[in-house]
Amino acid sequence: MANWTVFPDETPSKPAVALAEQIERDGGHALAIYREPVGDHWQIFCLLPMAKVEPTPYQRDLSPAHVKRLLEVVKKIDRFVDPIVVTSPRAGVYWTPNGNHRRTVLEKLKAGSVPAIAIPEHEVAFQILALNTEKAHNVKEKSLEVIRMYRGLVAEEPSRGEEDYAFQFEAPHFITLGLLYETNKRFAGGAFAPILRRV
Repeated sequence: MANWTVFPDETPSKPAVALAEQIERDGGHALAIYREPVGDHWQIFCLLPMAKVEPTPYQRDLSPAHVKRLLEVVKKIDRFVDPIVVTSPRAGVYWTPNGNHRRTVLEKLKAGSVPAIAIPEHEVAFQILALNTEKAHNVKEKSLEVIRMYRGLVAEEPSRGEEDYAFQFEAPHFITLGLLYETNKRFAGGAFAPILRRV
């Protein structure tokens, strides 16, 4: 008998049920089969054994800096909140086309399982790669985001110090650059960032 939740209360697709059963046979836990809200496709929310999850063979290289930063944040908040996306090319193997940095962080933390959204249609792995090409923040965007976040946090908890928020800002110089960009949208922050980073 299936232990997973189904939403909405109707019979899931055969491929979704087959993948949920495979996940259980592979030592994972299928927690829920549900219809995603955009295309109404069936997907599985699950916990997969870490050893059975790997990046797609055609995935971009890991960014050591991104892994390090993500690892610091996950350690700081002491929880993992962002499931990876997986497809399964065959039983016992789960590829993540979107989530390899997060998978690597869990691996470094010696986690036994990976929270994942499993998609029954393996060909979707190629479509999901498009989600992984998000444009990185430039210095201006990052700085403006940080100064806004800083003001919001100070307004909510004025008694806390800057060091309490350091991990959220990535680097303190973004606060200074954010103030400068607010007064001069054409400020050449990229040229001054290396200097401010050392202060």
